[in-house]
Amino acid sequence: MNPVPSEVELESALHLKTVQYFVTQRPWLDLYGKHVRPVAPFGSASRKSCVDPALIHRCLPDELLFEVFVRMAPYDLGRASCVCRKWRYTIRNPVFWRTACLKAWQLSGLVENYKMLQSKYEGSWRKMWLLRPRVRTDGLYVSRNTYIRAGVAEWKITNPVHLVCYFRYLRFFPSGRFLYKNSSQKIKDVAKCMNFRSSKAECVFGGHYTLSDDKVEAAVLYPGMRPTVLRIRLRLRGTVVGANNRMDLLSLVTSGVDDNEASGPEEDILGVVEGWQDDETHNPDVPAVSHKRGLTPFVFVPFEEVETSVLNLPVEKMDYYVSG
Repeated sequence: MNPVPSEVELESALHLKTVQYFVTQRPWLDLYGKHVRPVAPFGSASRKSCVDPALIHRCLPDELLFEVFVRMAPYDLGRASCVCRKWRYTIRNPVFWRTACLKAWQLSGLVENYKMLQSKYEGSWRKMWLLRPRVRTDGLYVSRNTYIRAGVAEWKITNPVHLVCYFRYLRFFPSGRFLYKNSSQKIKDVAKCMNFRSSKAECVFGGHYTLSDDKVEAAVLYPGMRPTVLRIRLRLRGTVVGANNRMDLLSLVTSGVDDNEASGPEEDILGVVEGWQDDETHNPDVPAVSHKRGLTPFVFVPFEEVETSVLNLPVEKMDYYVSG
């Protein structure tokens, strides 16, 4: 007859089963060392030496690992921090996030960035990167718009209609410049020509933008016999904290400019139209028009996802698409 286990033995057995349940077996980690000790976080007062048995950490010195991280983009750093504890704590070094913040908000100036760091973000560059609105420069902002156009009736029996789809593309640069293109082409084709080397024949126009809190003011000049300026007001937001992957189109206004205003550099056009009213125009042949259609929010698509984005699908497969 088996002895009845005591209450202490039952609790010990239950605790052991609980521990075994929470410990996930990952045999593929044998290459890197199965029993990896947690390392002290950055800035810890602990000076206790810890030998990391992971193969990659024994072969790659910490100073070389630091050099690899310092050359990575901020969003790649976020992905790398999910690899292991050591990488997570290493990437929390403020040096990486200070570089990213000063580049993202270089238009604000060094002094203004440091003042905002201390007043709003408790001296944390990483917190500033996550919470402060910023324009993303590692991809394109895309607005997909559709409208119905009446077709030509055949034999007076049917009245066909056509669903027309077109896109607005924006690419921003940290220097305060941006590129704009209005086209029916898919994003995988447009991404190749969204650079300053593109000619006006590809309908890629350059302009200037400013960022104030979460508001973006931008202007682009259409040259020609009757120069026209396109004024854009946008509001930044994100689907998650720090994403900044959406832009609401607040207003879209086209106005005429005179020849003297249009003769300057394209990137200076924002300074020319600053303070203009929505109904203001400086060329009587080109009236000011405030567009009320085609104001679908912009969705951000990183460059590494332009080939696989759902925005490349044909019109008949995009009825479900909601920009969010």
